[in-house]
Amino acid sequence: MAAQTKVAVIYYSATGTTYQMAQAVCEAAGDAGADVRLRKVHELAPDEAIRSNSGWHAHHLETQDVPEAMLDDLSWADVVILGAPTRYGIIAAQLKQFIDTSGPLWAQGALANKVYAGFTSSGTLHGGQETTLTSLFNVFYHWGGIVVTPGYTDTSQFIAGNPYGASHTSNNGEIAPDSVALEACALTARRAVLIGTALKAGMAG
Repeated sequence: MAAQTKVAVIYYSATGTTYQMAQAVCEAAGDAGADVRLRKVHELAPDEAIRSNSGWHAHHLETQDVPEAMLDDLSWADVVILGAPTRYGIIAAQLKQFIDTSGPLWAQGALANKVYAGFTSSGTLHGGQETTLTSLFNVFYHWGGIVVTPGYTDTSQFIAGNPYGASHTSNNGEIAPDSVALEACALTARRAVLIGTALKAGMAG
């Protein structure tokens, strides 16, 4: 019997939008038969900044029991799905900081030949969602990974789909991910697990 495909969902979220998307990714990956780890990256902002924003502070308390991502999560996984809000058209610094610690694994080739995918959110429409995802893919290329996107592989994507990855516009945190965004998260996860499982089996053979 083939071993389960291992999926690490690693994210950053300030007020909870991207966290909700990460949960949808995890649920769909689990439903697809994967062994899933949900991990948040370390918060870089000072406590006083977090406490000054009620939504940020509430979400910080809500997710205090979610384990923080470690390099072991990257080496363990067959599939890695990263998510963060966009900041000026690129990923938030908290996720970038975690990525920047991956040098030892990268140098060993331990991040190559895995499947990678991404998801993001922005406060405004056209707020950098596509550039954030494609800039994230640059990391995956350096790691030697296989990038999997939702594309337009499901009819749901023709409504308001982002072919590069799941995305959502939160109206500056006021609008939670809707059914379109959550289905895009699920589609991204299902495709990543499908291709990751096939890749793992093919390389083992």
